[in-house]
Amino acid sequence: MNKSKVCIMLSTYNGVKYIDEQMESLLAQHEVDVQIIIRDDGSSDGTVQKLNEYAQSHLDKIRVIEGENLGVIGSFFELMRQTEPVYDYYSFCDQDDVWKPDKLRRAVAKLQLRQTNIPLMYCSSTQMVDQDLNNLNVWPTLPPKTLSMYNAMVENCCVGCTMVLNPIAFEQIRGSAPIDLKPVIMHDRWIYLYVSALGEVIFDEEPMILYRQHQENVLGGGSEDWLMKWKNRLKRFFSEGSFSLSKQASLFLETYREYLSAQQQRDIRHFLNQLDRSWVQRIRYASKMPFYRQAFLDNLVLKLIYVLKKI
Repeated sequence: MNKSKVCIMLSTYNGVKYIDEQMESLLAQHEVDVQIIIRDDGSSDGTVQKLNEYAQSHLDKIRVIEGENLGVIGSFFELMRQTEPVYDYYSFCDQDDVWKPDKLRRAVAKLQLRQTNIPLMYCSSTQMVDQDLNNLNVWPTLPPKTLSMYNAMVENCCVGCTMVLNPIAFEQIRGSAPIDLKPVIMHDRWIYLYVSALGEVIFDEEPMILYRQHQENVLGGGSEDWLMKWKNRLKRFFSEGSFSLSKQASLFLETYREYLSAQQQRDIRHFLNQLDRSWVQRIRYASKMPFYRQAFLDNLVLKLIYVLKKI
């Protein structure tokens, strides 16, 4: 039986400290044929030299692209553009995590159980770890509500480095990427939004990667008290707002209008248009809007930032 060919798209930037652990875990994937396409986003440390060493010793598996600094969003979209649509599946990868050996095999098996004529995306929980790979907590947990466009428009439940796409999802997103990426909040949020609107998202609650947390990007390793968690929650939502959700929603509607159902188009337009109404009308709309976040309290904050026009 032929192994599935899975393309791993890895973007790097000054990641020499942890790249060995990541690369070894990619090369150790079970029961799949991996091809690793790496785009370096203008590193100034020893990352490129290290990657070229791997490429020299795995000529049939690794390709390194040295690029100018575009930032994480631009780098991943450029990676998609430079990846030929010739593989069975496509996955995204960060530079400092560690993948479990069965990550891709498990993702492929779950994707193969679904119909193949629509965009499909697999994602999973992660085992959050500290810089030395000591376990913190599992995040995100299995979402209690449906992973639909109505969630993806206002929240991301899918961590980019766990995502695996089928060919239809990859080719459609690759072929219709917006020229102006500034309204895109993050590449994984855009992909989750696309697949949830036009296909199906598969969430695996079994953590399949060790997701390394650094001091500057800790999402909550379990040591915060409830007051700090609420402070960080509100800070995150208000900083995430500043009109970014509405700008991305507007771009998404503009880009994919012809592919969305009439109901989806109406709901997105209503979401955008009600922001220009009176505060009373915004309250009325927010109280019954079809867009939602997974957690009850997060959903309340969503309604608040909508009424305050900070969305």
